[in-house]
Amino acid sequence: MGSDLSKNWLRLSITTGLVVMIFYFGPLFYVVNISLQSQQQFLTQSMSLPSPISWSNFTQAWQEASMSSYFMNSIVYTVVPTVVALVFSVTLAFPISRRYIKGSRQLHALLTSGMFFPVALIPLFIESRMLNLYNNRLGYMILHIEDAMVFGFFLFVGYFRTIPKELDESAVLDGCGYLRFLLVIVAPLAKPALVTMAIYAGIQIWNDLIGPVVFLASPSLYPLSRGLFALYGTTAGQWTLLAAGVLIAAAPLIIAFLFFQRYFIEGAMAGAVKS
Repeated sequence: MGSDLSKNWLRLSITTGLVVMIFYFGPLFYVVNISLQSQQQFLTQSMSLPSPISWSNFTQAWQEASMSSYFMNSIVYTVVPTVVALVFSVTLAFPISRRYIKGSRQLHALLTSGMFFPVALIPLFIESRMLNLYNNRLGYMILHIEDAMVFGFFLFVGYFRTIPKELDESAVLDGCGYLRFLLVIVAPLAKPALVTMAIYAGIQIWNDLIGPVVFLASPSLYPLSRGLFALYGTTAGQWTLLAAGVLIAAAPLIIAFLFFQRYFIEGAMAGAVKS
């Protein structure tokens, strides 16, 4: 009877997994299918496979939406805040994880609690206007540095606790400075956590749509996500171009995750189990 019950649970799990995959990958397949169709085929037979395949949709979407400038803005907005947040998160999380700072428990609880509060858009908008950070690159990147640091701090505190404390003592005896110790010893050991945090921050920043709408007013400052919003208005219902634009925007994140997924899973699991 136990064997039959296990088989039933296995069938149920497989069925559930297939249903979830269909619901998850179905819309993605539909977007890919639309992006390869001609406008005429989309209006008459949108559910059929593309015939012929219209690769020109990607070139046309790139040119008509001026995606090259948006793409460069997204790279700057993603890389700079991610690197800065990584450095700040590591230097802040390590002494707190080791409890080298007085009140480390309280600081840990206070900083981690930021993950559970909603983003206060109106106060941030008012503050950005008062500090002359509205509608400029610096102000927009500062917003994302703060957001990425909260997650990075939470992840690194848990991960650093898996690193033996004896390494700290050995480094002190060998005369290794604090910053050198973090760079030469801690950073290589924490590579999975660093990649996890970088991927998380990159996805959040790259896909952000609310931030550019609220804090950026000049089209020359728009990231790619906001540029796609403009693409919807300029193509006058040409959904094939919009679908191609969505895939262009998503491609860098998909490629990055495929290359670094092993580190992402290792870092997430270690931070969750040991924290």
